[in-house]
This record gives sequence, structure tokens and C-alpha cells, in this order.
Amino acid sequence: MRAALRWAHADLRSHRGEALFIVLATAGIVISLLLATTLFEYATNPWQRVFTQSQGPHVWIRTGPSADADRLAGLDGVTSVAGPYPTAATTLASRGTRASVELRGTVDRPTTGRPLLASGRWLDPGTPDGVVLESGLARVLWVQPGDTLNVPGTARTLIVLGTADSAEPRYNPGERPGLVWALPSAVRHTDGRGGQVTGLRLTDPDDTDYAVQRAVTLLGAKAITDVSSWQQARSEAQGGNRLLGQVLGLFGLAALLAAALAVHGAISTRVRGHLRDISVLKAIGFTPGQVVRIFLLQHVAFALLGAVLAAALTQAWGSRAPGRLGDAVGVWQGLPGHTAALLGVPAAVVLFIAATTGLAAWRAGQVPPVPGLRAAAPLGGRLSGLARGALGLRLPSALVLGWHKAFARRPRSLTAVARLALPLLLIVVAMSACTTIDRFHSKPDQVGLATALTVRADRSLSDPDVRALLDGGDQVAGVYPGVEVAALVPGQTGTIALRGLGTHENPYPFAPVEGRTPSGPDEAVAGQGLLDLLDVRVGDWVRMTVGARPQVLHIVGRNIEPENGGRTISASLDTLRENDPKLATALYQLRLRPGADPHQVAAELTKTTQGHLSAHVVPNPADGLSPLRGVAVALIAVLALIGLIELLTAIGGTLREGERDLPALRAIGLTPRQITAITVTATGCTALAAVVVGTALGVPLAHWLIDAQGRSSGTGAGIAQGPSPVFLLLFGAAAVLGAAALAVLPAARAARRRFADTLSMVG
Repeated sequence: MRAALRWAHADLRSHRGEALFIVLATAGIVISLLLATTLFEYATNPWQRVFTQSQGPHVWIRTGPSADADRLAGLDGVTSVAGPYPTAATTLASRGTRASVELRGTVDRPTTGRPLLASGRWLDPGTPDGVVLESGLARVLWVQPGDTLNVPGTARTLIVLGTADSAEPRYNPGERPGLVWALPSAVRHTDGRGGQVTGLRLTDPDDTDYAVQRAVTLLGAKAITDVSSWQQARSEAQGGNRLLGQVLGLFGLAALLAAALAVHGAISTRVRGHLRDISVLKAIGFTPGQVVRIFLLQHVAFALLGAVLAAALTQAWGSRAPGRLGDAVGVWQGLPGHTAALLGVPAAVVLFIAATTGLAAWRAGQVPPVPGLRAAAPLGGRLSGLARGALGLRLPSALVLGWHKAFARRPRSLTAVARLALPLLLIVVAMSACTTIDRFHSKPDQVGLATALTVRADRSLSDPDVRALLDGGDQVAGVYPGVEVAALVPGQTGTIALRGLGTHENPYPFAPVEGRTPSGPDEAVAGQGLLDLLDVRVGDWVRMTVGARPQVLHIVGRNIEPENGGRTISASLDTLRENDPKLATALYQLRLRPGADPHQVAAELTKTTQGHLSAHVVPNPADGLSPLRGVAVALIAVLALIGLIELLTAIGGTLREGERDLPALRAIGLTPRQITAITVTATGCTALAAVVVGTALGVPLAHWLIDAQGRSSGTGAGIAQGPSPVFLLLFGAAAVLGAAALAVLPAARAARRRFADTLSMVG
């Protein structure tokens, strides 16, 4: 045991840097996997908790005020019903902030779809103007129990009695109204668009399509105005958290594989360099199992130290991380499965590294006690014809011999290049993810965000008046009237968003990534989510129902649709009016001039029109992915550490294989500087080959992964943006020069080694 510990200690002293990198890389991998687990739990658990505790309906059906919604309770598969509740659409204002809301009339909190009070108290018939706001809406309006809300355009005020959590889709400015519970009398006294909403809790939660189809058959297509399911609400509640978790998990697993391969390569190279020492250990009585355990326990200890460090840092400091990551860790630490994940993830990482280490260490156990004679041929092998031709052209011998040494042993050289290319490939993928996020901010018109503001007007302003107010803005480059309605899909199993934007004279600047822009009658562009939902492609015709009117459109292009899960089809406003001449403009999309601040323009419009116009900034999906930048930087740092381990292994292997060639190189007159240049060139050539392979494979892989994520989310393929060629060239040059610089010092020491020392190592 004492001899084994002395051997391990001596080996650690000679490879301190490699040991440190293994510990840090393992810590980074475990942290990324723990954060991925955290984000998955954070994305699903809060909504699931609210949905379960509130007995949330699996489908919400909105109907007109005259529909007999009570009949929905008799549908097959319906176990309980929430409502029907009377509703009214209106606008509420507080502290200069406005929000479109849906007032829902109720008195008692029902069993199904029961709002969970977060603060304050429930509705009281003694306070007829009292309301309870959904918690997210209350945060947007900056109100709490006891505050007063104004109804713009009227002298009416509402008193906030409390806030509550709900599992329904949350408020989205300009897209979805917020939820406000009020007494039925307060809803009837509101001058807004009226209707009803009914929630159905089903025996089979996945049977929402059938339930909606039965509801349409029972009430008629004209009666149903909108449908939303629990799957949509869960997906929206998860938002970018699940995507962040997927990114962290994917990179964490890939980095774990790269680290395991790096450790495997390091041990294999070390075994080749210590064949004589291992033979001596066996000659003095070490068994093959003991030799294997020396390498195995040493590297498992490194991995265990990194895993424990990562778990401790995540537990102690994870909740203090800025933004969404800190919130996610704080919630995760209070969940029942927190302890199991905190112990299980590091243990799994250590076991995986141990398994990989064991495979490499097994070779050390097979070394015979009496080492065989080494081949008399030079380790580098005979010079190839290309190398001899290069020397004949009087190219520097150090460069030619260095290139020859890097690729003389093809299986071993290809393995070294492949192991080093893997972390470089992952770094290219991480940089591509950051570049794609930057594209949403720098070139929003290319990713379905041609306009920056959505403006809605109250009933006191006509369309010409609104156009006059908007066209007069100095920072407004284009105004596109529009309307957005809910339409029943073929089969009447759900609703999609049907948008009419722009006119034939002033077309909306769609940017289709497939097909073309709609220009003729009945032509439209659709999102990937709608194409998947209806199982159609560009070039097909689709039929949908808006109220009692059928709408038939020809899909001529696929547009990137970040909103509504891509379940959106867009045509010009004139196209929709051809089928329904009474269709009135409901909103205006504003394209701003370069450099204009959307938030400032929105505030100025609301102020100058004295509240008659309500402007909202079009949400950018990249805003929710801002933590991904910091995550990408951390992952790149971890991958860089793994790359350093691979470089150290490659440099060590090159030096050991060149030990026997050192006397011959000196004998032919090469100086220590030239011998150093051979090793540096060999390392640089290996790094260059790895950079070429990593970049060549990383760029298309990043495009495929990002576009696959876009397709699965409904946004659609075509959003991927890789780093510029100049940036990739600089990245490759930095990697090659860094590798060469890292090899200079150990190569110089080896070149100045005494002749007697070299003979003792070769013997």
C-alpha cells in the first residue's frame, strides 16, 4: 500500500496541471447537469402544482353570450365543469400602466378551476367593485390588495381585494388579456365585449381534441370563439426555462463524454510512457489488479473532488445566481426530489468517468513484468515521399519533421485529433447558439419580428383618426392595420390564430424562410406549428372557420412565428375582408426607424393620445433566453479545460515518442531550438487538424440542432445563425497558436535534456 501511495503521489506531482484541469472540468460538468435538472423541475413543477391544487380544467371553451354553455356538462368524458362564467373584455390602468383584461364573473371559488389565493381575500358581495387579479397581471400593473384600478375612458374604478394563482395561460401584452375575477354584476356593468367561458375537466387529459370536437357539434361553430388546452398553458408556463434546461443538459452530457475521452486518452498515453516503471512494479510483487487500481483510484479521486465541489457550490451559492437561474435553484431546493438529484447527478458523473478510466487502466494491468525490447526503427517511422520532397525544396527541417511526427502514426494521430476536435466542436455549437440569440435582437425582421409595437385604440377613435396619429410620428417608419381572430381548424378540434396584416397597397413585410410572400388573393403564410397541427405543407390549401364563416387560404410560404407556438396563419387584411366585408381593424403593427427605442415610443404614444391608444412592445423570444449567454460562456470555459487536458496529453505523448529520436536529431546537427520547433510544430499541426474538423462538423451540427429545436417549438426552422467566417478564422487561429505556445516550455526542457538521461529512458 505504501508503494502504491508513493507511486500515485509521484505521478500527481508530475501531472499537477492535468489533475487540476480534470477536477475543474468535472465540477463544471456536474454544475451544468445540476442546473439542467433544476430548470426542468422549475419549468414544470410550479405550474403543475397550481394545476393540481386548483383542479384545473383540461380545456377552456369561450363562447358567445347567447350560447347555451350549460349543455357542455353533459359531454362524454367530462367529469366536472367550471362555469359557465360571464366575461367582458376591457382595459385596466394603474400608475401609468395599462393592460387588456378579461373580467370573469363569479361569486364563490369553485371546486374545479379554483383560484389559489396568493394575497388578500376573495370577492365579497359587500364590495361590488372589488376584484381579484391573477398574480402575474398584478405584478405587471404594480398593484396589491387595497389599491385602486381605473377603467380608461370612464369614471369607474375597481378595488383590488386580492391576487390569486391560476393554471390558465398568463397575461401577454398585446397578445392575451389578463385574468380578473369579479362579481357578475360588475361584469355586466362593464362596457366591453361580452361572452362566456367554460372549463371542462376530462377523464382522459389527452382527449382534449375529441372534447372540443363534441363541443362544436353540440353548440355549433358559430357559438365558439376560442379554445385553449392544458397542454398549451403548460408549454407557455415553461417558457424558455425548459429550453435552457435542454441546452444545459445536452452540453453537460456532451462535455461529460469529452471529459471521459480526455481522461481515457491521458491514462493511455501515460501507460505508454511508463511501461518500464509498470514492469518494475510488477517485478517487485504488484498484481495486475493493484496496478489498475492505482490509476483508477487516482482519477476517480479527481472526479469525486470535482463532483463534491460542484454539489457544494450549487447548494450554497446556486440560489444567489442572477435572474432566472437563481430563482430556479431557490425553488428546486424546496422540492421533494432535491436531495436525490443533488446526490444522484454527481454520483452518476463519477461512475461514468470511473468506467471510462477503468477501460484505460486495464491496459496497464496487461503490461508484462519483463518489458520487451523496443523496435530499432525510429519512433517516427520512415519519412514519407511528401516529407522527403519538402526537405528537397529546402523547407525548414523543423517544420517538415514536426508535420511528419504529427501524422506519422495514423491510428494514434487520428485518435488524438478526434479527441481534441470534440470539445472544439461543442464550443462552435455554443457560439452558434449565442449568435442565433443575437440575430433576434440585431435582425428581428428576419425572424418574424418585422414590427416593434402593437397599438390598439379605444372606441372613441375611428380608423382614419388612428392612422393620422400614427403616421405623424417621427420615429414610425410604417403602419400596418390588422386584425387577429381565433379560427377553428379543420375537424374542429382546436383553435388557431388567424391574422390579417397590411393591405395590398401597403403589404406587411413578411420574411418567409420557405416559399414566397403572399401577394395575390387568398394567399397566406403560416408558422411551423400550424403546418404540423394540420399536417399540411407550403402549397396546400387550408379551410378554417371564423364564427359561422368559412375561410379558405392558399399557403404560399412558411414564416418564422415566435408567438402562439407557431400555430398562426397570416394574410393581408384585404384578403380577410373579401370574405367578411364587415371586418374592422382591431390593431396596428408599427415598424420603427433604426435606432428608435420601442419602449420610449410606446410611452410617448400613450401619453400624447391621453390614453386613447394603448401601445405594447412586441415580445422578443430572445429576451427570455438572456441567461443562455452566461451559460454558454461557462460551458465554453469547461470545454476549454477539457481541450487543455487533451493538449497536455498530446504534448506528453509527442515528447515521450520523441525521446529515442533525440540523440539522432542532435547527431545530424539540429540545435535544441530546432528540436523544440519540431515538437511545437507537431502540436500545432494536431491542433490545426482538430480545429478544421471541429469547425467543419460544428457549424452544420449547430444549424441542425437549433433548427430542430425551432421545429419542435413551432417557431420553425431557419432561425439558426452561425458565427461569421472571420470570427471562426480568429477562433481557429487562437486555438492553434495557444496549443503551440503551450508546447514551447515542455518541448524546450526535453530538447535540453542530457544525453545520458535520454539513454536511460530509451533503454
